Amino acid sequence: MKIKIGFEIAFEAPQPTPMVILLNVHPSRQSDLLTSNQIATSPSVPIRPYHDSFGNECGRLFLPPGRTVLSYSGIVRDTGQPDPVTPSAQQIAVQDLPDQCILYLLPSRYCETDRLMQLAWSLFKDTPLGWPRVQAICDYVHNHLTFGYQFAAPTKSAHDVHDERRGVCRDFAHLAVTLCRCMNIPARYCTGYLGDIGVPPEDTPMDYSAWFEVYLSGIWYTFDARHNVPRIGRILVGRGRDAADVPLSTSFGQTTLTDFKVYTDELRDAL
Repeated sequence: MKIKIGFEIAFEAPQPTPMVILLNVHPSRQSDLLTSNQIATSPSVPIRPYHDSFGNECGRLFLPPGRTVLSYSGIVRDTGQPDPVTPSAQQIAVQDLPDQCILYLLPSRYCETDRLMQLAWSLFKDTPLGWPRVQAICDYVHNHLTFGYQFAAPTKSAHDVHDERRGVCRDFAHLAVTLCRCMNIPARYCTGYLGDIGVPPEDTPMDYSAWFEVYLSGIWYTFDARHNVPRIGRILVGRGRDAADVPLSTSFGQTTLTDFKVYTDELRDAL
């Protein structure tokens, strides 16, 4: 399968403003790119790439005063297979986890394990370890929350969204990540492209989305509490502890986002 992905994002800056962006396809998927991974700017602005501490590909640029448009169009080769499902995947005891997994058991900006620990153990202490426990957490989050773009708020945490019982895809991911960490399951937040491939199209297509990964049986597995079914065509852009680690852009000065378009489409006639 081939998937066409891309975006057009515009910013207004009143004065020259440094910015960091996280918009490139993740290094783990760049071997699947059939086109360049280079982002275009108008007016022309140099972008200096670097990799952050989580291995994501970021870029540094200096916005000129006025409007700057960032755009990208590319084609990605994908297996066309849905997210793997492995019910036999086992939870690994904390003392046996690789060192790099410990970070994903700790609280973070939007995932306050200390505030949800008692709830998590009251809900999931009797569920089977491993995959079934993670699936039970996904089922709970999926059923507990109502999805709606009007419920988005940049400061909303997992504890907040649990109380409000509504949110967007990042909120579903944050709550599931937090509950997994409370149950000693390493969990990390993911963001990237996710189109309506293999499912009925929605009125508001999910071209850019958030999901999460958990570490079971020595492998990071994909879970999605918002959709709660295996999906086709995820194109990873960034991973981190939560959304604070993988913002699309971070400006070091005043900027205004004036346009944001994203697309993810299967190329059905591609050879």
